[in-house]
Amino acid sequence: MTRAIILAAGRGSRMGALTTEQPKCFTPLHGRRLLDWQLTALRAAGICEIAIVRGYCADKFTEPVHYFDNPRWAETNMVRTLAQAAPWLAAEDCIVSYSDIFYSAETVRRLAACDEELAISYDPDWLAVWQRRFDDPLADAETFRRHADGTLAEIGQRSASIDEIEGQYMGLLKLTPAAWGRIAALLDEKGAGADKLDMTSLLRNGLALGWRIGTVPVAGSWGEVDSAGDLAAYAEVDFDHVAD
Repeated sequence: MTRAIILAAGRGSRMGALTTEQPKCFTPLHGRRLLDWQLTALRAAGICEIAIVRGYCADKFTEPVHYFDNPRWAETNMVRTLAQAAPWLAAEDCIVSYSDIFYSAETVRRLAACDEELAISYDPDWLAVWQRRFDDPLADAETFRRHADGTLAEIGQRSASIDEIEGQYMGLLKLTPAAWGRIAALLDEKGAGADKLDMTSLLRNGLALGWRIGTVPVAGSWGEVDSAGDLAAYAEVDFDHVAD
């Protein structure tokens, strides 16, 4: 059975006043919090067991789910937040979601069905999303290349050409216990140096070690809310089929 873990420990300081007194995932979008869109999609995909890893404004969460906590959220990055959910990651397959994104249930289903022990979702039509969010898409977009067999070849570097980018990672992963075991070993090896490790850097480290990382294209609408300006960028997005 697949579980889901939402990584919601960070403050999201680039959101400005929207996160002064509440977690980033409480930001409203189309009449619902980002967290509500995530929970809806995960449950519609058939995932009943969901955990949230809290940090900033932890006391604001009241959802009837399981909770883990990252007490060092202000001084560590997302991979350390992920590690707080180690008991779940070591026990069963888990879908791992950033807390500042929205996506469809079908994307979750496709990711959960991927045969690879570690897999990530990505948007092959990323440019349309980035053009809504940025005057210059290359100011934020990162490299993303796949091997002929569909596994990940490169991720997370800056690129000078849109033509060199095959997609964009969207903040949704699948981990089996075996994949988590490799990640945990890498974190132990890095020690305190892992505190500032972000997810794409983790994936790059894994590629350097020869990990196979599956890639699954997004289905339906999705987006990332990284700043207050992103909210306007999704004004025309169709939210009617998030639970499909």
